[in-house]
Amino acid sequence: MNLSFFIAKRLAFNKQQSFSSFIIKLSITATALSVAAMILTSSFVNGFQETIAQKVFSFWGHIRVQHFETSKALISEENPIPKSAEVENILKKNALVKNVQCFATKSGVIEKHKNIEGILFKGIDNNYDSLSLKPFIKQGSWLSFKDSLYSRDIIISATTANELNVKVDDTINIFFVSADEGASAYRPVKIKAIYKTGIEEYDKIFVIGDIRLLQRLSNWNTDEIGGYEVILKDYKQMNKVNATIDLPVIWNSKTIKEIYPNIFDWLNIQDLNRAVLFVIMSVVAVINLITCLLILVLERIKMIGVLKATGATNSSIQKIFLYHATIIAVTGILIGFIVGVGLCLLQQYTGFITLDESNYYVAVAPVKIIWWHVISICVAVVVICFVALAIPSLLVRKIQPVKAIQFR
Repeated sequence: MNLSFFIAKRLAFNKQQSFSSFIIKLSITATALSVAAMILTSSFVNGFQETIAQKVFSFWGHIRVQHFETSKALISEENPIPKSAEVENILKKNALVKNVQCFATKSGVIEKHKNIEGILFKGIDNNYDSLSLKPFIKQGSWLSFKDSLYSRDIIISATTANELNVKVDDTINIFFVSADEGASAYRPVKIKAIYKTGIEEYDKIFVIGDIRLLQRLSNWNTDEIGGYEVILKDYKQMNKVNATIDLPVIWNSKTIKEIYPNIFDWLNIQDLNRAVLFVIMSVVAVINLITCLLILVLERIKMIGVLKATGATNSSIQKIFLYHATIIAVTGILIGFIVGVGLCLLQQYTGFITLDESNYYVAVAPVKIIWWHVISICVAVVVICFVALAIPSLLVRKIQPVKAIQFR
């Protein structure tokens, strides 16, 4: 057995009480808290980013394809454009594309009991991927497209329902105003469901209904739409797919990140916050372990003197304290791993940490444990600590055997 490791193990598991035993416990605790904090931060940031991004993707897909209009705002009602079989074929031929669905939006007003609310009506058809939006439906059921003319069903947000004091199965009036003619058209519609995404930009204004209703009230042709939403098999390939789509000149594609940059910029800031916390926690763990090692060396000066007097080399004595400190670090990391992962799993299954949904877009703090992230954190802390501990261990070389043996 390696002599340095043998001695380090005896020192590490020595049950004799001393001042250094308190410092060792303190170092283990500090290391465990640092690792647990990093695991929790990583898992919560991953959860936030994925959950909120999926909410946006569920509502709008991953890529939006429309006619190119230089002066048009990215978030506004669409001018009618004819469906294009050529564009649909180009999009569907891409192996990474899961679904292509048409949509259109138009500004309108809904009215009930003389209360009115301005809305942006999102028209969809029966080919729309309803599975992505169904998780946000809090009451009622999905739209029915069985009517041969158009469906009179709509889905409104919980925010709008509260403002109008309406519920599922209530009938309300929806108005569309023609910007060119100044004339308005309306239809009575039935509230089929009430949704809530938690994203205020959506919940305040969007109403979902049959695109044929929008076409009819806006005097559009039956083959006119606002554009296409592209759903991908893997959202991480969004930029790659968008860069490789070769559309006719008049058409243009944008990722949903370009259309809603404020939400994704906020999510990207979480990466910076995570990096800052990782640095702080690593520094805390390293400083505690360095302090611990210095105290261990000072407490064992007589032992160092005896070992040198009996022929032990500086490097072998250094290894004793490096191994000892590494055992302390690994113990703290294991405890931190158990605590960090345990709290993540507890949150995942119980949701005991709640948030203000209006500020954070989620009511319960989401958690996503990515195991290679967790393992990387633990390994990185071990490596950083071991490298950092090599510096104070050099103190061993300065100790002279004669003076060390006489040390009191």
